[in-house]
Amino acid sequence: MLVLLPPSEGKAAAGRGAPLKPESLSLPGLAESRAAVLDELIELCAADETKARDVLGLTDGLRGEIAKNTALRTAGTRTAGEIYTGVLYDALGLATLEPDARRRARRSLLVFSGLWGAVRPGDRIPPYRCSMGVKLPGLGSLGTYWRRPMESALPEAAGSGLVLDLRSSAYAAAWKPKGEIAGRTATVRVLHSQLVDGVEKRSVVSHFNKATKGRLVRDLLVSGAKPKGPRELVEALRDLGHVVEAEPPARKGRPWALDVIVTQIH
Repeated sequence: MLVLLPPSEGKAAAGRGAPLKPESLSLPGLAESRAAVLDELIELCAADETKARDVLGLTDGLRGEIAKNTALRTAGTRTAGEIYTGVLYDALGLATLEPDARRRARRSLLVFSGLWGAVRPGDRIPPYRCSMGVKLPGLGSLGTYWRRPMESALPEAAGSGLVLDLRSSAYAAAWKPKGEIAGRTATVRVLHSQLVDGVEKRSVVSHFNKATKGRLVRDLLVSGAKPKGPRELVEALRDLGHVVEAEPPARKGRPWALDVIVTQIH
């Protein structure tokens, strides 16, 4: 099983570990593209703070992120599993997993990134600020830029098993499963169900969507479930107590769309 995750805007402070070693990162096929994005991001932030803030979409209160970006090659690193600290990752709680579940996480989780393309939880990276929606002056939109290198790297990472795609739309733009891989891919939408005047109403949640996805992944890791495809994933999630609605796609070679229904938002 390969689980595709978005990163988080919020990130932990730089660690005390050794500086970045690009050659140590997973998916070595992305190395050349990572170097190009890293070089341009550092150059942009070192040359013109005002322009960098505009390109990166940062408020005045986040101007300190520009200085962090200029020091990406020398800053201390942490594992990606420690760097990302948003709602999804708080709910996932990688640091509190038992050893077996943590090993499963290292093998199965892949975090997409505007700067790195994609990394594993055990990859050591410095904190940075560069979302997939950024358009760098020399490379253009990162969502578009990453498509070519991802075309070869991601099918290899996916192997022959289930792909559980939990990315947000901005990060999904960097790689879309096609053909046979798409047929064994499942996406997840979280819906909040509540009774209004005796009638069930369902709505898409945002903040709590991330928390639910984090708990869902944690449950799969802790249970040791090994669903071979989307149909088995639905069964596994139901066995774990999740309310899931899903139907096979109407056309072959299309991802499954799963709805996870929650009645309490927390």
